[in-house]
Amino acid sequence: MSREENSSRGRAGGWGPMHMRMPAQKARDFRGTFKRLLAYLKPHGITLIVVFVTALLSTIFTIIAPKLMGDATTKLFQGMMMKLKGVPGARIDFSYIWNIVVTLLVLYVLSSLFTYAMQYLMSGVSQKMVYVLRKQVNEKLARLPISYFDSHTYGEVLSRAVNDSENISNTLQQSLTASITSIVTLLGVIVMMLTISPLLTVVLLLTLPLSFVGISVITRRSQGYFKQQQEQIGHLNGHVEEMFTGHQIIKSYSREAQSVQKFQKINNRLYDSAWKAQFLSGIMMPLMMFVGNIGFVLISVVGGILVVKRSIQIGDIQAFIQYARQFGQPLNQIANISNIIQSTVASAERIFEILDEKEDVPDLPTVSVLEHPRGHVQFEDVGFRYKEDKPLIEHMNIDVKAGQQVAIVGPTGAGKTTLVNLLMRFYECREGKIFVDGMDITKLKREHLHHLFGMVLQDTWLFKGTIRENIAYGRDGASEEEIIRAARAAHADHFIRTLPDGYSTVLNEEGTNISQGQKQLLTIARALLADPVILILDEATSSVDTRTEVHIQKAMHELMQNRTSFVIAHRLSTIQDADLILVMNHGQVIEQGTHQSLLEKKGFYAELYNSQFAAEDEEKGVV
Repeated sequence: MSREENSSRGRAGGWGPMHMRMPAQKARDFRGTFKRLLAYLKPHGITLIVVFVTALLSTIFTIIAPKLMGDATTKLFQGMMMKLKGVPGARIDFSYIWNIVVTLLVLYVLSSLFTYAMQYLMSGVSQKMVYVLRKQVNEKLARLPISYFDSHTYGEVLSRAVNDSENISNTLQQSLTASITSIVTLLGVIVMMLTISPLLTVVLLLTLPLSFVGISVITRRSQGYFKQQQEQIGHLNGHVEEMFTGHQIIKSYSREAQSVQKFQKINNRLYDSAWKAQFLSGIMMPLMMFVGNIGFVLISVVGGILVVKRSIQIGDIQAFIQYARQFGQPLNQIANISNIIQSTVASAERIFEILDEKEDVPDLPTVSVLEHPRGHVQFEDVGFRYKEDKPLIEHMNIDVKAGQQVAIVGPTGAGKTTLVNLLMRFYECREGKIFVDGMDITKLKREHLHHLFGMVLQDTWLFKGTIRENIAYGRDGASEEEIIRAARAAHADHFIRTLPDGYSTVLNEEGTNISQGQKQLLTIARALLADPVILILDEATSSVDTRTEVHIQKAMHELMQNRTSFVIAHRLSTIQDADLILVMNHGQVIEQGTHQSLLEKKGFYAELYNSQFAAEDEEKGVV
């Protein structure tokens, strides 16, 4: 909540918290996370001291103002009373009042300038701090293993990297300065009230228990409803997302009525919890205003008696009432800030969880380099498991000669993708070793190892940019001629030139301005430009039409020339010409050989092939 909102509520009357926030997310280790977060502020210590001083001065100038206005009122009242009594030479001392007006103007200007300086400096501190956090998160994400991204959704990672850091930035910029000014205001107002009248101060403080009792009662009741409201909003969002993403299926099965009925049930529950939460939080202000008005009545009555007894000046009563109004603002702000800080520390904890994640196994201090890589790959007694109690790959032995085309087949979950991940060191072997051209891959720098590979996956990845930039992503510093040559080899040059802007055509974020097959041709062109020694190919033609499949197959054939290729195959008819077929099941290579030799064995591969072939024949017969 902004300071302006708090101030406007404070002026409405009363001095207790008058606004109900929804429960903030809480950190598991508040103290440890908060201490760690404060460490990021240490480099800005001098600036923070200046911020504190400017906040102090700005607030003090504002606190002094009511007392000066009260003095002006007293002087005006005294002059008027002397005139009414007919005292000779009686007059209103306007010069004294004018001096106070000028002093007030100077104080308000200075207060505004110090507030500006405070906000300017704090903006710089908060943005620099969050800049460092974002930089650390970005660098950390680059060092995290693939296993982290396999176990965390992209939305979750994005939320931590962007939303949580933004939450910290907003809190630092607003809440830190608001905390300083609130505490100084609270202490300053109490001091000023005590200097005016200790008795009136006691009268004011006696009404506070009424505020706290009202707050605690309403808070206990409303927080439960706010939590229910958030839960129902989550259910409603999930239901709406499901219905929109699957609207075609819903319509095809005529389930619109059931969908609307479910929405109505969730919406009713949301309405029930929301109106109760909002009603209870809404009565907070009237309750606090009621308690505040009781205080004002008591101050007016007691103050009037003191004025009659000449124990206090009338202008001091005016000043005291202004201080009483100001007294509620810092209490309101502190209550809200404590909630915001809880949420902010929770955001910081989520960011620190990323920064504390286990990174990729670092490269050895001294790494080797393959000067003339050929692509000879060997797996020697390799073992791997995702979970300690569930072995996946055990005692795997593979020998792939340079330039061979190797197909990896098997049912879902057999370990085909895991084998590739181990080869590229996305995951580390638990046992055994993997060699490329006789070199243990753990002795190679990861960057150098990855440069040996080119990947064309079933799910194409293109970024928002020109076609030229997407192809050039395969190799830094590629010339225009090399990009065009790669596109021609991938059979993509023709369709690119038919586009209005050719190679300068900008792909949108979803890549919907070109077809799926054209996307695949671009990824093949990118791999050709990279000129890798070893290729990893997922089934790239499963989601395209027959005509496009022919182009992609030609492009892939061009790509695999004189390169070691690992082809993860789903349709066995596409890998009959492979030099070696690895048949995997439950993490084991249970059969290996050529297509013909495996069929002659009449084993697992022959069973897979025949069942798939029969299914294809049956499908054609139906058509």
